[in-house]
Amino acid sequence: MRKKKFDYYIFVDYSENLIGYNIIKEGSAMDLLPKLFKFRHYKGSRNRKLYIKHLKNSIKKNKIKSYFEKIRIMEVRKNMDLFLEILEFIKKNNNCAIFISVDDYQYRYFTRLVKMVDGDKTKVFKESELRKDSMEYKLSLVIDNLLNIERRKE
Repeated sequence: MRKKKFDYYIFVDYSENLIGYNIIKEGSAMDLLPKLFKFRHYKGSRNRKLYIKHLKNSIKKNKIKSYFEKIRIMEVRKNMDLFLEILEFIKKNNNCAIFISVDDYQYRYFTRLVKMVDGDKTKVFKESELRKDSMEYKLSLVIDNLLNIERRKE
């Protein structure tokens, strides 16, 4: 998947009534990757309660959140606010190559918004297009799991 180097990686995902995103710089992503070996999709877990418990501990212990420029989770009904924040980030960093992975459900709509702000250096991919063991796939698991942790709190 990754032929070109990107300066920033943005992952947008949603889970039931929550939507979230995270932004990570390329250098921080490389440092974070070794700490993500326990991460997998929540749906693939047999004992989901135990998986979430271990995941919370791993996130705290390895200070996973500190590697990200920004992490934001909110209700799905506020998705336009979330998209606007991402578009502002893209506009502010218009000289940077940016990789964006968006949930398949939001892809078409989000791609149109990105093209209005920047169509050259920003590349948008569907979450389903990510290769299973790629760096991008592993990084996308962070927001996926953070959304599930947040959803389970409610």
